[in-house]
Parts: sequence; structure tokens; C-alpha cells
Amino acid sequence: MTKTVKIAVAVAASFALAGCSTLGTGKTSPDLDPATVTTPAAFALTSDVVAQDRKTLDYLLPIEDPAFTTLRAIAEAGAPTLAAALARIDAARAAADGANANRLPSIAADGSVSRTRINPDSFGTNLPPGISIDRNQTSYGANIAANWDIDIFGGLRASARAATIRIDAATADAAAVRLALVSAIAANIVDWRTLQNRAVVLQEDLASAENLMRLTEERARAGIAPGLDAVQAASLIADARSRLAALPGERAVIVGALVTLTGKDTATILESLKSDPAETDAPKPPLSSPSDMLRARPDVAAAEARLAAADADIAAAAAERFPKITLSGAIGLLSFALGDLFSNDSLVGSLGAGIAGPLLDFGRVGAQIDQSKANAREAFASYRGAVFSALGETETAYGQVASIDAEIISLMAQEKLEEDAEYLLGIRYRNGLSDFRDVLNARRTLNTTRTQVAIANGRALRARVALWQALGGS
Repeated sequence: MTKTVKIAVAVAASFALAGCSTLGTGKTSPDLDPATVTTPAAFALTSDVVAQDRKTLDYLLPIEDPAFTTLRAIAEAGAPTLAAALARIDAARAAADGANANRLPSIAADGSVSRTRINPDSFGTNLPPGISIDRNQTSYGANIAANWDIDIFGGLRASARAATIRIDAATADAAAVRLALVSAIAANIVDWRTLQNRAVVLQEDLASAENLMRLTEERARAGIAPGLDAVQAASLIADARSRLAALPGERAVIVGALVTLTGKDTATILESLKSDPAETDAPKPPLSSPSDMLRARPDVAAAEARLAAADADIAAAAAERFPKITLSGAIGLLSFALGDLFSNDSLVGSLGAGIAGPLLDFGRVGAQIDQSKANAREAFASYRGAVFSALGETETAYGQVASIDAEIISLMAQEKLEEDAEYLLGIRYRNGLSDFRDVLNARRTLNTTRTQVAIANGRALRARVALWQALGGS
């Protein structure tokens, strides 16, 4: 080994040691460690929960409803938002393939034919006797060249690691899109069935109002009740009909949302909604813990992956401080006659090595490192925000389930009492012992409560859907 080579090896080794000491192991910085973000051991707003296997969380969804089953399958097969998310996974994979390919040699091949016309006088006018210069020259060439940046300081390795981690982030994002998609479809199906239940209640209210109308008309013809009673009964009919007339507008909103979510036309959506749902009670919420929720939530997983990728970006930026060692070589053929292209004399080649690094960059690399560190701090804040957003959403969902369930119990008890009151007032009115306004007010109050019960039952099912999404689905 020559003295020059020994010096080069020593310089390269010293650079390598310096690089390792600066870049570290590539692990997450202690102040950006996800493990420092802690959550409580249990949810505070849970009540009346049951132990459930996490694989069965779909029981919180309207899985017995044929419309939900059909539209969920349609959406998962080709919803626009989900297709876009899957395309982002492919883009992330391509970026990772490119980053890994940058660590390997680059090999290129080329071929050429060129014809040149020269001025022989450019070689001088006093050439030896018998020597002449051909004015027209044709050359034929073929080359294979290789170039390789040796990744001694790990910059390319860190970039490849960051790109690979971003595949995980894109995959988790797609899972989050699917979670939100299924949740939105379930919520709209629940709203559709709630509208159907409200329509049934309003039809019954309309029938009761029409019965009152007939009663007041009979009493008015008999001269035992004023005509005002019939007018008031007519207003009760008009109220029921106006509320029924508002339902198609609400249905249109739901259908439009399902068209957007599934990427299917209105006729397909309406056909799916024709099926009759199975009658099911609102299920009990599952017993879970924040740690279970964090492991299942894809948005938290995506935020954690982005944090790891941002940390790898710091290492990639720091590697720019150190020299880059490049090996290059080429082998080819060059001749001035096509028949001589593959002769031994036409073989040409080159082999070289180079080292280059920043001498005075006036803070450019430092600025890149600072920017990467700031991006990592932002990613850590986003991860922390995702954790506590998930915690807050789940606590809200548990609290909503408990509150609405209690509300339904009270509303059903209220409905029973108001039915009794309306019945007794009706008897008193028929016997002339009560004013019709009392009957009318009792009927209006009962109608309102019956509608509130139908709406509350829908809200209870919607709260289960929100809890399913908050816990990370199945």
C-alpha cells in the first residue's frame, strides 16, 4: 500500500468516526420520544359497560341492517376518498423504492456515431512527407459507465429509512379514511332509520288528530261543543302534516351524503335503502382502556410514523456536513471505422474515485438541520395532539352513550305518563268535565315526547357509531 493510499484511508476513517459520533444511532431523540406521552389507565366517563373482545366491536354498528351491509361493501370496494388514500400508499412505496435505489450504483450505457469535418491546416503546414490528414472523420463508440456514492456517513440510509416509514404513515392514513368512511355510512343509515321511525310516529299523531277532529265535529253538530274546538283540532292536523312534509328534505340530505361517500348514483342508494332493518336494541358499550384505543387508532399510528420519519430526516440532513466519496468507472469501445469497433485496439476505459464536501457553505447545511429539527418538533406536537384528541373523542363518546341512554329511560317514562294523562283528559272531555284546550295541550305534549323518543333512540345508535370510531374500529 502506497503512502498516498494510506493517508486517504486514514482520512476516510476519521470522517466515518466523526459521522457516527454526530449522527448517533438513528433512534428517536429523547425529547421527541412517543413514550413520554402518557394517558390515564382508564376512561373516566364510562358507565354500564360490558367486557368485549376487541374483534367484535362491529356490534356497535348497525350490522343487522341490510342497507348498511350493502353500502359498506360498495364504499370499501371503490369509494373515491378510499381510492385516493390507497393511491397515496402507492406513491409512498414508489418514493421509498427511489430512496433505496439511491444507495446502489448507477449504471448507464450509451452508443454513438459522429461525423466530423476538420481543417487539416489546424495541425500545421509543415507536416513530414507522406503524412496527410483526412478532412472527414467518422467515429463509432459504445460505453458502459458506473457511478456509486458510498454512503459512509449514512445520509442515504437515513433518507431511505424515512421514506420507508412514510409508507407506514400512508397505510395508517388509509385505514383512518376507511374508519371515517364506514362510520359516516353507519351514521347516515341510523339517521335514515330514525327518519322512518319519526314518520311512523307522525302518521300515528296525524291519525289521532283526525280522530279528535271527528269527535269535535260530532259534538259541534250535537250543540255540546263550540266550533272553536274543531278549529283547534284542525290546527293539530296541520301541525302533524307540516312535520311530515319536512321529512323528504331531510331524506334528501342523507341520500346526497351517501352518494358522496360511496361514489354511486342516487338510484343505487335508494334501492339499497328499501330493505327493512332488523329490530335491535342499542348495545352496551364495550369495556376498553386508553392503551387499547391508542394501539387501534390509525390516526395515532400515522402521527407516530411521521414522527419517526421526521427524526430520520434529521440524520439525513446532518450527513450533509461530511464529505461524499464517489467511485466511478467506464468501459467502452471507440474506433474510426465500423469494422474495427470490436477490435482489441478500440477498447477504452477509465476508473476513478473522488471525495467532495462542504468547505464554506455559509450556514446552508446548518439551516437544513435546524429545519429538520423544527419539523420533528412539529411532528411530535402532532403526535401528542393525536393522542389526546383520541382520548377526548373516546371520553366524549362514552359520556354521550351514558347520557343518551339515561335520557331515553326518562323520556319513555314521560311518554307513558303523558299517554295516561291524554287518555284521562279525553274521557273527561267526552263527559263534558274538561275543556278541549286541556285535551289539545296534552295531545301536543304527547306528540312532542313521542318524537323526542324516536330521535333519542337514533342518537343512542349514533353514539355507538361514534364510540366504534373513537376506539379505532375493529
